[in-house]
Amino acid sequence: MQLNPQQLEAVYHTDGPLLILAGAGSGKTRVITHRIAHLIHEKKVTPWNILAVTFTNKAAEEMRNRVTALLGNRAEIWVSTFHSSCVRILRKNAERIGYSPDFVIYDDADQMSLLKSCLDELKIAERAFHPRAVLSRIDGAKNQLIDPEKYLSSTSDFFERRVGEIYKLYQEKLFRSNALDFGDLLMKTVLLFEGHPSVLNHYQDLFHYIMVDEYQDTNLAQYRLIRLLAEKRKNLCVVGDDDQSIYAWRGADINNILSFERDFPGTCVIRLEQNYRSTQRILKAASGVIAHNFERKGKTLWTENEEGPKLLVYTAQDEKDEARFVVAEIERFCREEGRRYNDFAIFYRTNAQSRTFEDEFRKKKVPYEIYGGVRFYDRKEVKDILAYVRILVNFKDSLSLKRIINTPTRGIGKKTVELLEGYADQHDLPLREALSQADAINELSSGQKQKLKEFSGNLDRWFHQIKSLKLSDLVKMIIEESGYGEDLEKQETVEAENRLENLQELLNVLEDFARTNPSGSFSDFLEQAALVGDTDNWDPAKGMVPMMTLHLAKGLEFLNVFLVGVEEGLFPHARSMENPVQLEEERRLCYVGMTRAKRRLFLTHAMRRNLYGGDQYPMPSRFLEEIPASELDRSSYEPPFSKEEDEPAFSYESESQLPDEGIRIGMQVRHPAFGVGVVKKREGRGEGQKITVYFQDGRVKTLMVKFAGLEVL
Repeated sequence: MQLNPQQLEAVYHTDGPLLILAGAGSGKTRVITHRIAHLIHEKKVTPWNILAVTFTNKAAEEMRNRVTALLGNRAEIWVSTFHSSCVRILRKNAERIGYSPDFVIYDDADQMSLLKSCLDELKIAERAFHPRAVLSRIDGAKNQLIDPEKYLSSTSDFFERRVGEIYKLYQEKLFRSNALDFGDLLMKTVLLFEGHPSVLNHYQDLFHYIMVDEYQDTNLAQYRLIRLLAEKRKNLCVVGDDDQSIYAWRGADINNILSFERDFPGTCVIRLEQNYRSTQRILKAASGVIAHNFERKGKTLWTENEEGPKLLVYTAQDEKDEARFVVAEIERFCREEGRRYNDFAIFYRTNAQSRTFEDEFRKKKVPYEIYGGVRFYDRKEVKDILAYVRILVNFKDSLSLKRIINTPTRGIGKKTVELLEGYADQHDLPLREALSQADAINELSSGQKQKLKEFSGNLDRWFHQIKSLKLSDLVKMIIEESGYGEDLEKQETVEAENRLENLQELLNVLEDFARTNPSGSFSDFLEQAALVGDTDNWDPAKGMVPMMTLHLAKGLEFLNVFLVGVEEGLFPHARSMENPVQLEEERRLCYVGMTRAKRRLFLTHAMRRNLYGGDQYPMPSRFLEEIPASELDRSSYEPPFSKEEDEPAFSYESESQLPDEGIRIGMQVRHPAFGVGVVKKREGRGEGQKITVYFQDGRVKTLMVKFAGLEVL
């Protein structure tokens, strides 16, 4: 496929600041890769003088593959995520920030374990300071480049000061363990550049041309990092779409893209508005929704693709009916059109919505996969074995040592570990070094000392095998000699069998890593494992129906998409409905979900939903009303399945069961006193007809149609 005129303009405009406003499905990855190829092939730029940064490993890998396809083995450029780029810089300069180059990266689960140990040490109850909330505040502070001292000095609020104290101890423990978390990777790199001008100057001279994908999702730390690197040459190209900025909750600032022209005077702005993914109807529908936002640059997407079918809106009785409809439709298209299960995707606003779909998929024996669930590397058995590896790579990693010191059970109890930790603190030693000095700890019994010495001896023996054994062989040795595999085999349960299979898969992953990274070390593998994202392993060849939150759907595309739970209070989410800024982000999230679809888009909402422990009667989402009526098929039809025995005795009438007269189920109406509401139930006919209406203020009223004075909207 040839590049269109706007894409070509973006490829050939190489010098100075460039803002590419790339609409959904407009071929931005093609533009970036062709731009890189043009710089190397035509402008004779040395490959390693180009930096290309994106947000996911999947996107970075795709970009690398496309550049290689265009240039062959000459593509020796830096193409990676923000975090991976920072790791690479920090490993070369770790000593300057007080770390050693073999530092480990703590993932979400490690961070949570470390934080809980901080709460224990500070004698702070988890019920008063929920670990997840505290961790979110710490991560937010790092995204804003706020260290513990600055955090503490900026507030007098009791709660925030306690968070600051936790943050301070958390950072101290990370440092003592020679470990960094995700937020550190960005913040420490910025601090490295700001505190060591010679290091910054080196990378400014290294990167003549810088390209950043998904710029609308950058936070302050990422923004500052890019500004520092681009300061000298100003050859900065950012690609993004303000209409797809959906990560404010994790620190992303849409103003980074909205203010780019102010931040970089002389910016050239190019709009990519031709969509190559979706049908005309899907684009018109999505454009109709996003047009209701005010904070946007504005663009008009168009396509030469076919008009396509209308978007089908299904009004379900409840969440079970919604799930039955979706699964039945998938089965119908697979049966009638020869579609595969992976031609369909289900997007929802919250993870809690997946359960009813899982139940229905299992009932109908349809294969499915949930993205954003437990990552492979977060499974207990995988984390346990990798903790063995991490303590071999980084002897200061006390968190990993505590995880495995009695896993599997080897008679080293909590009291023994506390004595070991006390000795380590008293002598300012890493826990691993204290372990090797067990004989010197007088409070330990001879039996305790012997068990610690045996374990320490095993760690020493495995450590000396690192350079002589393949990665997979050493891990296999650890599984066998630690007794971990034998312990699982003795359990003789399905769960234990699954865990053994996961350990075998870990060995397979290590083999694959060694094949694709011949010179890769254990540190390299651990780094890769820590930075794997939720959708990096999405494989359409699996032949399963993928289900995921709308946030995870970003950057993906599917032939057919079901966007479910499109209801007020759910989508848009209840916490955003009183905040105009958050509501605009919810609308952008809807736009992202809609523009993932290539051929068909289904939108479902339920008249009744069990939510937050009780039945709710939600209004259809305002986003449905923002879609041009000409693009929607609102006809509700009898679903292609029979009624289930466990359904309630009463049920809402479906619109297809009603005569085509007067007021129907699902209609929006306005009452002169109660305002706007949705018709949920209808009884009787003619002058005696009654309807039940759920109004926007939460009131439920049963009205006589004859006297109600209703206006149909």
